[in-house]
Amino acid sequence: MVVLNRIYTRTGDRGETALVDGTRVAKYNPRVEAYGTVDETNSVIGMARLHAAGDLDAALARIQNDLFDLGADLGRPEMEKDVEAGYPVLRVVASQVARLETEIDAMNAALAPLRSFVLPGGSALSAHLHLARTVSRRAERRAVELAAGESVNPEAIRYLNRLSDWFFVAARVANEDGRADVLWVPGANR
Repeated sequence: MVVLNRIYTRTGDRGETALVDGTRVAKYNPRVEAYGTVDETNSVIGMARLHAAGDLDAALARIQNDLFDLGADLGRPEMEKDVEAGYPVLRVVASQVARLETEIDAMNAALAPLRSFVLPGGSALSAHLHLARTVSRRAERRAVELAAGESVNPEAIRYLNRLSDWFFVAARVANEDGRADVLWVPGANR
């Protein structure tokens, strides 16, 4: 259980922060950048949920919870030392990725095939979901960059990759199942 009695600790006043395992690193460390961008994605989802209802809102709530799991995963270095932790280490698992894929397939089944690229926009919900898509893509880039030099759970990267696809399809659903999508018209303003 997490207990947060004191919000400020002053331990970061000199530009360092603690990872999940207690290791102190610079606040610009690639691992902090990766989980920080996951946190930013979660905040954008919070904005999107102001416009969501029903099944879509419930799915967004599940994703927000997953993103805390993902942040904990990325915030703990050296996966090979998980067994030494003395407690269950939280890692993203394949079933979380599979759930996203199942939801993408279900949402996409009702959509007409695309004949053009979609511009971000349409409804307020769709616009927020497109923003979540682009921020989650940045989180994925940060996680992949981190994985180039350090241990990163491959399921975490797969989750981020599917997540941006999930947001794209959900944004189309939020635009009247794609009927209100704003389509790119190549060269329209020449």
